[in-house]
Amino acid sequence: MATNADPTPASGPGQADPLAVLGALPGVPEAVDSVRRAVDGVYGHRVMRRRSNEVTSEAALRGARGSAALAGADWPLEEVRRRGDYSADEQAVTVGAALRLTAEAGQLLGVWRQSPVQALARLHLVAAGDTVAEATVGRPRLAGEPLDEPLIGIAEIPLPEPAEVTARLDGLAELLRGGTRAPALVAAAVVHGELLCLRPFGSFNGPVARAAERIVLVGSGLDPKSICPAEVGHAELGRAGYLKALEGYASGTPEGMAEWIGHCGRALELGVRESVAVCEALQRGAA
Repeated sequence: MATNADPTPASGPGQADPLAVLGALPGVPEAVDSVRRAVDGVYGHRVMRRRSNEVTSEAALRGARGSAALAGADWPLEEVRRRGDYSADEQAVTVGAALRLTAEAGQLLGVWRQSPVQALARLHLVAAGDTVAEATVGRPRLAGEPLDEPLIGIAEIPLPEPAEVTARLDGLAELLRGGTRAPALVAAAVVHGELLCLRPFGSFNGPVARAAERIVLVGSGLDPKSICPAEVGHAELGRAGYLKALEGYASGTPEGMAEWIGHCGRALELGVRESVAVCEALQRGAA
């Protein structure tokens, strides 16, 4: 994580907690509180007492649809629900990858806690399926290898060299394994933003980054049942806003970092709103 808001490379005895420092940036505590109230609200819904598994399944489907939309495959929800073949064309491949990632994310909490880099490799393997050359799957890109990332390719964000990618991934993994006092929103936003900026793999970096955000939110205990699909909110806020906020993260300035964290918070609240609507539909018998 390279940021002017955070000069400390790692946390440890006698050192500052870098992610906690970000949690104190102007506007971030308010975003954290707003997210917590929203999440508490949906978890307190009466439907969650009896039908939480249905809400989780629907949140996964809608989250995958949102992630695919940001990657260029903006399908209607019912089309995602109806389809069985996700190999017909590039958009279908993108939707299929997002669905597989959402399903896999919930299975990787143990691996993530021990080795985030290994978990990321698994996520890329799941996303790529048989659509990417086997030699490049599940490992960071090498110098000179092409990058297939349509969304991030149009952002004004320099592409780090492989050596920098490896160093920053290792630094991020060390921070996460060491634990942080930072709120879940902050940790999830940093993981998401760092992976988008690094683009460590030759493909599917956006969907992998959003799946990693989901893992952090679930593993932190903020959203243990995975019913708050932030991907829905990111899609609703739009690709232009997503990229603008990401450029703030990439700048490393306190203002830019706070902008990105706030954007992720708004996305998560919109995801919560989506699940509240699902709960209401289930309560009425309409879903």
